[in-house]
Amino acid sequence: MGINLNILNQLLFLVVLSANENSEVDYNRDIRPIISQKCFKCHGLDDSHRKGKLRLDDRSHALKGGKSGTPAIISGKPESSELYLRIISANESEQMPPPASKISLTPEEKTKIKKWIESGANYETHWAFRSVAKPILPKIIDNTWPANDIDSFVLSKLETNNRKPSLAADKYSLIRRVYLDLLGYPPTPLEVDAFINDKRADAYGKLVDELLQSEHYGERWARKWMDLARYADTNGYEKDRYRSIWPWRDWLIKAINLDMPFNDFTIKQLAGDLLSNPSSDDIIATGFHRNTMLNEEGGIDPLEYRYLAMVDRVATTGVTWLGLTYGCAQCHTHKYDPITQKDYFGLMAFMNNTSEIDYDIPSVSISEKRNLIKTQSSKLKSQLLDVFLKTYKVEASKNKSAFVDQKLEGWIEKKRKLTNNWTIINPIKMKSNLPKLTLQNDGIILVSGDITKQDFYEISFKTDLKNISAIRLEALPDENLPGGGPGLAYYEGPKGDFFLSNFELEDQQGKKKFSDARESYFKNNFGGNPSSAKQAIDDDLQTGWSCAGRYGERHEAIFVLDSKTELSSEFKIRMTFGRHYACSLGKFRISVSQDHYGLPSNFDEDIQTLLFKPVSKMNSSEKERMIDAFLFDSPELKADVDKIKQLNQSIPALEKTLIFKEREPSNKRITYLHNRGEYLQPTEEILADTPSFLPQIPQGVTKDRLAFAKWIASDQNPLTARVFVNRNWHTFFGRGFVKTTEDFGIQGDFPSHPELLDWLSNYFVDNNWSMKKLHRLIVTSSTYKQSSLILDGIDKDNALLARGPRVRLEAEMIRDSVLRSCGLLSTKIGGPSVYPPQPKGVTSEGTYGGLNWKSSNGEDRFRRAIYTFSKRTAPYAMFSTFDAPSGESCLARREASNTPLQALTLLNDIVIMEAAQGFAKTITTNQKTLDENLHLVFRSVLTRLASNEELTLLRHFYTTTLVRLKQNPAAIVKITGSAQEKSIEQAAWVLTVRSLLNLDEALVKR
Repeated sequence: MGINLNILNQLLFLVVLSANENSEVDYNRDIRPIISQKCFKCHGLDDSHRKGKLRLDDRSHALKGGKSGTPAIISGKPESSELYLRIISANESEQMPPPASKISLTPEEKTKIKKWIESGANYETHWAFRSVAKPILPKIIDNTWPANDIDSFVLSKLETNNRKPSLAADKYSLIRRVYLDLLGYPPTPLEVDAFINDKRADAYGKLVDELLQSEHYGERWARKWMDLARYADTNGYEKDRYRSIWPWRDWLIKAINLDMPFNDFTIKQLAGDLLSNPSSDDIIATGFHRNTMLNEEGGIDPLEYRYLAMVDRVATTGVTWLGLTYGCAQCHTHKYDPITQKDYFGLMAFMNNTSEIDYDIPSVSISEKRNLIKTQSSKLKSQLLDVFLKTYKVEASKNKSAFVDQKLEGWIEKKRKLTNNWTIINPIKMKSNLPKLTLQNDGIILVSGDITKQDFYEISFKTDLKNISAIRLEALPDENLPGGGPGLAYYEGPKGDFFLSNFELEDQQGKKKFSDARESYFKNNFGGNPSSAKQAIDDDLQTGWSCAGRYGERHEAIFVLDSKTELSSEFKIRMTFGRHYACSLGKFRISVSQDHYGLPSNFDEDIQTLLFKPVSKMNSSEKERMIDAFLFDSPELKADVDKIKQLNQSIPALEKTLIFKEREPSNKRITYLHNRGEYLQPTEEILADTPSFLPQIPQGVTKDRLAFAKWIASDQNPLTARVFVNRNWHTFFGRGFVKTTEDFGIQGDFPSHPELLDWLSNYFVDNNWSMKKLHRLIVTSSTYKQSSLILDGIDKDNALLARGPRVRLEAEMIRDSVLRSCGLLSTKIGGPSVYPPQPKGVTSEGTYGGLNWKSSNGEDRFRRAIYTFSKRTAPYAMFSTFDAPSGESCLARREASNTPLQALTLLNDIVIMEAAQGFAKTITTNQKTLDENLHLVFRSVLTRLASNEELTLLRHFYTTTLVRLKQNPAAIVKITGSAQEKSIEQAAWVLTVRSLLNLDEALVKR
């Protein structure tokens, strides 16, 4: 019977690994994973679920014992230690873990526990929570292999395990690998030839430098960060409506291309708005945490879902920067990591005092267009008087002035009869259920803070005015309100909407009755019911006054009292707002009048006031304003005024994006600890603070969001650099030093190369947190440049890094690679998301918030995948097939599946077919020979040269395809995609290209 050498090699490898790794028991590597996975759930930090009052996560508690008083561990004496006796016991009533838990220790694990106790049962700080010390370079036998210090650590590990590195990859494999890693797509044949023919010793280094300076580098690496940021172009949940967040994506690409130091990159995204004199880019950067989902269902409590968004932000921050499952401490103290529930809400408190607003992005080009239109509008406005005078054929300058005064006085007299003489009143007290009411100049009240689905404002006044007949409510616009106001609606309904469901006046004698109500404008955003001011005085909370469709404008309602009223020394106006979404009023003013006949006016308050002032007593500025108002209201000038209005309506809006803005200190949002993490169970107030097991924010520093961001990005934080470096290593090699890239906590994997991880983390920080320098070091190492061939079947996970990476391409890279291989990929950078073709119905059939996916044309049809519109409830079909995330939650590590649907997609997807059709059209017009074109196609898709055998197979496929198509000419148009393209040769090339695109080699980085 022969010996299987492959099995023998694997056994020898395991023996060597066991001898070297386990000769001495290491607490972090060997013991903590055992007791963490099998003991901490019942005997860990969480005292609310701790059994027998026994803690095993802390040495002093373990030595002390639990409720029984018997020490769990007696140092040096496993046979006397209750912990060891319980895990080896055959008595089910004593055995630990209990048999009912279906958890047990293997014989090897029991042996490790025994050896650990024998050696003193020393506990150590979890490796990831220790400060990042810079290891010294290890001694190695083969000093010729390392290209940089990375290789010394890798080779040392290999030599310790009696292994050798693989041979260097060939130049074709290397250029394809580094292009895919740094730019996210393969090189063209011309780029490959340039590298192959470059005989300089530093040719590869020069290539790497060139790629790092490419503007497409930022696109490739931004996509990785977008997984963490849970980026999408829609809000998610049931409605899943559009949101404008792509400017943050463009900021991200630009920041990466500029090699922004990662500490600055972090601070700007978490607290860019709090920097001294923040730039527009700094503010846009805060969109990172605006990528949370937004629920716009009618039945939800908006504050509950705001709380859930904060829950998401805490979990995302924990994974992205700390590599910790912080979200596990929402409901109770973490079962494994030293994160208490107070730590959880302490971290939330840093980010909880924010307003989530739409930001108008400054733009020179748009500002120039706006100013041009405003100049044209002002010019037309200045000509109105001349047009008016010409209408009446008034020429002499003396006559002009008298004529204008006469017409103006007549107009004022007419308008005065229709307008009440209003007196603005200032409140003496204001209160609400939750929103903050702030008194500004001229009696204006601005509302800020959180709103609910049923808000009330109660405002108290005093006035000396007698015989009051009417109350006026002005709903005022403001550029800082959603949609420009006057309302505060920000979800479900249109931004800027409001719904006044009840308006009440009360003094010490009781409620006052209204006989009538009028408004300058009304429209109901939902349903066919009227929404006039009268509906606000009918004592029915289901009806009310609203001004849908005209947001960013001033509106007014007049409430006429049943009779003239002598209000007592203090009276109150109470307004109630709300419907199935929160829609309170954001800016308003109250006035009173002795008149009752007036109609609501579209004129501003100052114009209405001037109606009651004689023209002879107006100053020049006041008179000029009244003339403008008169001219705009003149029937003779309607056509001219309409032109001005149309011109003003054509003023382009600035692009908007979603950002964070810190709330005013006077209206700070309080953070509470929530029992069991439930929104409806707030308990004690929690102040912003960092977890005690990590370095603290320096004393004397205000603990706000900026301080928190700087704490995250500090070189004293032991996690941030390690987590980032590990995640980048995972991208290059398909496996991080810590395999659980999302979890550096106690339940996470121990690093395969802990010293190298720390050395690289130090290198990263010491080099100004430069991602490009880190990437250059990695891709120029001998470790990276190894062949990826698996020769002996040992260590298939490549934990020892004995070969180069062999990884299936990510979804977006597959599409980009197909388009670039076929010569169609657009190089355009940035801008709004686009809609490349995909199967019909993906975003409209069987989905909530259906979207009619109208495929982009021209260059936008072939943009890079990072610019593809992402709908959370119905992601781009091809990307979902290849395991891309939906953007619903933070994702630190994608899984890679292998399914039949993937092969079918690569054969039949619209993108694949169009790419193959485009390439085929190029081939049939390039005047090359058959073999030259076969080589071109092969190299364009796979980079390398085809062997003679491969070329023969490819030639055979093409020629036999020609024969089949001649027998079935009806299929040609379907294959070429155009009734005008009926060439059999072109159809054959489409199928040939498509077959190569479906090869495993085309989908794998190796």
